[in-house]
Amino acid sequence: MKLALSLIALLNLYFAKAQTVDPTINSKMKVTWPAGNSRTGKVVFNLAPGHPLFQEISLDGKRIAAQADPVFVVSVGRRDLLSQNRWNIFFDKVPERPFQSHVLTIRKTNAAVRTEGSRTIVTIGPISAETFEGNLEITFYHGSPLFNVAAVVSTQTDAKAIVFDAGFTSASKDWQTFSWINTGDSLIRANAAKADTARNVAVKYRAIAASGKQGTLAVFPPPHQYFYPLDEAFNLRFTWFGKGYRGLVPGNGIGIRQELQGDKRFVPWFNAPPGTQQRMNFFCLLDTESETAAFAAVKRYTHNDRYVPLPGFKTMSSHFHNEFVMKVMLAGKPVPERPEFVDVFKRLGVDIVHLAEFHYTADPKGPDEKRLPQLKALFELCEKQSDKDFLLLPGEEPNEFFGGHWLNIFPRPVYWVMSRREQTPYVEDRPGFGKVYHIGNTSEMLQLLKDESGLAWTAHPRTKGSVNTPDIYNHEAFFQSDRFMGAAWKAMPADLSEPRLGRRVLDLLDDMNNWGTRKTVIAEADLFTITPDNEMYAHMNVNYLMLDKLPAYQDSWLPILDAMQYGRFFSTTGEVLMPSLRINGRISGDSLQLPANGLAEIALRLRWTFPMQFIEIISGDGKAVFRERIELSYTEAFGDREFRLEAKLAGRKWVRVEAWDVAVNGAFSQTFYIR
Repeated sequence: MKLALSLIALLNLYFAKAQTVDPTINSKMKVTWPAGNSRTGKVVFNLAPGHPLFQEISLDGKRIAAQADPVFVVSVGRRDLLSQNRWNIFFDKVPERPFQSHVLTIRKTNAAVRTEGSRTIVTIGPISAETFEGNLEITFYHGSPLFNVAAVVSTQTDAKAIVFDAGFTSASKDWQTFSWINTGDSLIRANAAKADTARNVAVKYRAIAASGKQGTLAVFPPPHQYFYPLDEAFNLRFTWFGKGYRGLVPGNGIGIRQELQGDKRFVPWFNAPPGTQQRMNFFCLLDTESETAAFAAVKRYTHNDRYVPLPGFKTMSSHFHNEFVMKVMLAGKPVPERPEFVDVFKRLGVDIVHLAEFHYTADPKGPDEKRLPQLKALFELCEKQSDKDFLLLPGEEPNEFFGGHWLNIFPRPVYWVMSRREQTPYVEDRPGFGKVYHIGNTSEMLQLLKDESGLAWTAHPRTKGSVNTPDIYNHEAFFQSDRFMGAAWKAMPADLSEPRLGRRVLDLLDDMNNWGTRKTVIAEADLFTITPDNEMYAHMNVNYLMLDKLPAYQDSWLPILDAMQYGRFFSTTGEVLMPSLRINGRISGDSLQLPANGLAEIALRLRWTFPMQFIEIISGDGKAVFRERIELSYTEAFGDREFRLEAKLAGRKWVRVEAWDVAVNGAFSQTFYIR
């Protein structure tokens, strides 16, 4: 693997050795970095015992914070490693077992500073909490007034599950107001001096800020990585401000937090396997103008929590158990002209929404007099709410016949019942409904998918109700069929040591490629409630399908299914985009021919908000998986660049591409097949 010469030159230019600082000789350490637009950021660290670590935080000579300490509260519980798939378990309820919360102790007996590309990284330590030990790592990103504060810790004890709260407290009176944007999208301010007992607040954009006379410090988490897996996207008041947070943190401050009890369903927290470097972190953004300007700057990193349009693509998201049909339409409740969940999706910038209705709420097995009206109501809902810019598609999570949990989609409305009595035909015409199928076994289910050009795939593979799938049926006819598309990706369970999200399913994609099956993996949300007050964006992801236009609801949706089945898309959390990817001139899903030397020319265009971390080229030979990582530490925030890469793929059968940023947001392509 090699980069273009210009990129190699940049890497050689930027990398430098670490410099160690002895706190016993010099208790002060000053770091400055170019903050973009001819601005300069500065932080003065005080390494003397008993003093706040951040003596001063400033931008362009304007002091924004003084005498401030980073704080981390680590809650440590026990993972259930026995009842399901060890670290892949989602059906866990960690807070129902004994756990304890600890304030991370920061001892300042060692310090070092190093430069990696466009980043200046300060390491201070040691730090500890419970059986976890490590160092504090502060990363300054050149080109923007952005820095990251991370507690990087590990434990040697097995079965640990964790969550963390974090932020800044300050003994200085520099901060006059605390502010946030509420779920109604309005800016709210509180007097910092009068902020008594700490409060938890529900916010949009996951950020909270502290402001003084000379500027604002905004604090926010990695937008997707910070949220451990849940069934619901409820806004659980993920920020805090005030004095004495949780009765554990001294002083007055602001920060981010996790709800220990989650959505009170299954609450797995984060995995912390022994020996892994858990990176508990948050971002800080400086601004010398108003809080409004600071929040506008924060929102840019997630495109205002919206999936931006790309020419030649349409955004598609799947797996929503909203149950509007059963809970509203067939429950006798007033049916609004446009349900609020539709507005939520439109504000998110999702063009195509694939539902997963009737999830344990309806009558999938009949009788017909119940099942068919339920389907008809679903089809009517989708048709009414679809328009030229938005397509609402019916879908279900049948969980019958194939094993585990799976989803399906057809290119048109299809009436089918998940049972068939002995005298009932496989298909018949029924007045008021037209063609109706009755499905009684696995082979009939596969036949229905063939007859109606439908697709099926494994939902949340290797966890939840699919804990052993698709592995246990990868040899069966339905899986081998082109009607079984593959699987779906979501970042669950979570592990803060991983530089990417959802590795469980990305590894499955590699396994399926090595099995010799041409399968794709779409991003899925798997959420139950969709409301404007929810923290939707953090739990969302989308697929950018290669479509020039949306098909009308009344027409066939086959172009959407074709894009899904043949890998004509990339999936993303939203911050990293792949507007273009070609390998030897081919697009994902294609087969390509390698020249005699086995080299592949990769032309990849990326757009990003947070600075990028790496590109990875993943390939396989039918047995093993090979990874080539291209470090992108020289990148700055808000980039748009084409990368010309060369990969040695002799002997390989397939290849695909991933790209991830410093906040563990990312995008991944589908597979290219090598002849």
